[in-house]
Amino acid sequence: MWQNPPHIPLLALSLRVVNPVVFERLYPSGCGVLTAQSDPWPIHADESVQVAWLIRQFNACFSDQNTVLAHSPDEPEYRPATTQQPAQILFAHGFFASALHEISHWCIAGAERRKLPDLGYWYAPDGRNHAQQQLFEQVEIKPQALEWLFTVACDRPFRVSRDNLNGDAGNGAAFKDNVYARLHALLDGTAPIPRDAVRLLQVLLKAIRPQRPLCEREFQRDQL
Repeated sequence: MWQNPPHIPLLALSLRVVNPVVFERLYPSGCGVLTAQSDPWPIHADESVQVAWLIRQFNACFSDQNTVLAHSPDEPEYRPATTQQPAQILFAHGFFASALHEISHWCIAGAERRKLPDLGYWYAPDGRNHAQQQLFEQVEIKPQALEWLFTVACDRPFRVSRDNLNGDAGNGAAFKDNVYARLHALLDGTAPIPRDAVRLLQVLLKAIRPQRPLCEREFQRDQL
């Protein structure tokens, strides 16, 4: 059974990626991961090819959890497993950023919430009033901080999403501050990285930037 060493500071985690002996000790099953040799990161390919790579890697890594990642032609959605099919993490319109965002929500959700449609989240669509937007942003702090880690691990730029173009979004400064603070709590180990997030970060870092560990200077408040 795969086990995650609890509460690993991410800077230490990223350094361990370059050591295959340590990687195999932490993840003796290999997570069902496609290796860099058999399915290398398509660094110069367009987004659709990179998305397809991410889907393959996620589905191999979490093949033991009866969960698949797939793109939706419409809005994102999470469908719990049934007796006929695995759970589905459906991300919006084939966008790489949407895939990482929905994966982040799934990593944070516990076993019970993974049994619920949309992971049991409350959601009001674009056009939220001020109070609704505050609720939305409170729920989004943790997943967007985790998404930031995934995004940089994939050598992509990250911007927060407030997802309220037609409503009362305010200036977003407090939300960005909160995401930034949460991100640094993950980096320094004062907040735990969810088990499945550690698992996927190992895969992404090993495949995409094996000789370039994540470092604190890559995560700046003014990038948000």
